[in-house]
Amino acid sequence: MQHDLTQGSITGKLLGMAAFIGIGLVFQTLYFLIDLYFVAGIGPSAIAGVGLAGNAFFLVMAATQMVGVGALSLIARAIGGKRIDEADAVFRQSMILSLGLSLLTLAAGYGLAGGGLRLLSADSATAGQGLRYLQGFLPALALMFPNNAMASALRAAGVVRPTMLVQSGTVVLNAILAPVLIAGWGTGLPLGVFGAGLASSIAALAGLLGILWVFGRSQTLIAHPLRMPRLDFGICRRIIGIGLPSAAEFLLMFITSAVVYGVIRHFGSAAQAGYGVGSRVMQAVFLPAMAVAFAVAPVAGQNFGAGRADRVRRTVRDAAVISSALMLCLTLLCQLRPQVLIGVFAHDPDVIAVGTGFLRIISLNFLATGLIFTASGAFQALGDTRPALIGSVSRLLTFAVPALWLSTQPWARIEYVWWLSATSVLIHAMIALVLVRMQLKSKLAPLLLAGV
Repeated sequence: MQHDLTQGSITGKLLGMAAFIGIGLVFQTLYFLIDLYFVAGIGPSAIAGVGLAGNAFFLVMAATQMVGVGALSLIARAIGGKRIDEADAVFRQSMILSLGLSLLTLAAGYGLAGGGLRLLSADSATAGQGLRYLQGFLPALALMFPNNAMASALRAAGVVRPTMLVQSGTVVLNAILAPVLIAGWGTGLPLGVFGAGLASSIAALAGLLGILWVFGRSQTLIAHPLRMPRLDFGICRRIIGIGLPSAAEFLLMFITSAVVYGVIRHFGSAAQAGYGVGSRVMQAVFLPAMAVAFAVAPVAGQNFGAGRADRVRRTVRDAAVISSALMLCLTLLCQLRPQVLIGVFAHDPDVIAVGTGFLRIISLNFLATGLIFTASGAFQALGDTRPALIGSVSRLLTFAVPALWLSTQPWARIEYVWWLSATSVLIHAMIALVLVRMQLKSKLAPLLLAGV
């Protein structure tokens, strides 16, 4: 059943939701890690190709955030204000937008992916492996849209356990299918990297069926999730207005990652493979802080809709403390034994060396990254995600532009790219903290006056 997040312990609400969200994120990330584990036996070109093609995930995630973040913010505030009809209307428009974007993803992916991969790959073998993986993986990317729309609505209502269970099941299915389709276990028909993508797509389809099944059984606010009304441009504009800056955030992440692949391409496929593995491990390490940040939006959002300014502020403060503690522990892990984390998914010594160096340097900004995640959750709850976009643009300017210049210098080493990235994240965090303080002050002032 849906939960009232405007009552009870804020820390308890955050940790309770974050636990289930975190487990779901772990299983979602395992899609990529399972693929990397089995692909590692094919060679560095396959690892680099899968890592490069996997960046399409950020591009698609940008579009899913445009719908999911906007819908979550509006639905959570509507539930907090007891406006259930409004919550239902927002959800249905988010589903219409999601299904349209699913079709667009398939068309654009199959039509344009090859050229982009050839542009960024270190060699033709890497580009070919990346394209084969993406051909199998594109249906999984398209299914992210309806899955995310339904999961966002459930999260806005404080419901996270059912989606976690569904995601867990899909990852188990993916883990079973991966060796069968990649290496041909039991069939004698190895499909290589295409099989890795296909395994994820089959699991994603099972996930869609699963979330459809649990949707009406886990809350009573919205029934019949596939019942589609007419397109309402007014509601769609509100969803996109809130979600578009968050979408731009992920788009900038895609651009930043593409810049890294382009900058380090002259170091060879082993360097691109090392970065690909290192960045996936980094994303997995980020999951605890991301889970806390994802819990901020529904908890603070419902309280904002209910006019509880004091609880909104305490939600952001408690989340920042929890996230910082988690990130400090994970920084220590990555400083002490980064080669162990990388070695699970790579066997080539050159790939391990690059990934280890990346993880040791980039982990120095984990604390800053946790604060950025928390600020982003606060912006979503307050219904204005433009400040988050400002922070992301700052990183594009402080990292991407200097990195492109660095790539033209004969004295540049690959470690310089990692240090530049770490510095840009620190600047991003400082900007985010200033902006979240300003947002809380301006957005909560009317609520405080109304309570006087």
